[in-house]
Amino acid sequence: QVQLVESGGGSVQPGDSLRLSCVATGFSLDYYGIGWFRQAPGKERERISCISGRDGSTHYTESVKERFSISADNSINTAYLQMNDLKPDDTGVYYCAAVEIYTPWGSCLRPYDYWGQGTQVTVSS
Repeated sequence: QVQLVESGGGSVQPGDSLRLSCVATGFSLDYYGIGWFRQAPGKERERISCISGRDGSTHYTESVKERFSISADNSINTAYLQMNDLKPDDTGVYYCAAVEIYTPWGSCLRPYDYWGQGTQVTVSS
């Protein structure tokens, strides 16, 4: 049974940092992509970053490219999102998601099949 559990959210001030974790069970990250998504209040959910467990390639949306860093430790089936210099616009519920990648060169930019329950991040002074 595939399960994703996020943790690490919280309430912080602008300029602070947080690290989100996503623990995956029921599959191996070696063959999956992990995406981090954000749903801000009143807005649609958007993908902000993803990583391929196949080759470690990563992607970021422009608004977080210089501040966030995605990584994965396949040996413990855990993905991370390091978020630095947080801004009020980063406020939202953060979800991790997983999708199987069938080829070694497959991109993590694709629709996702499995979702975690989300963790709240609030950035406010």
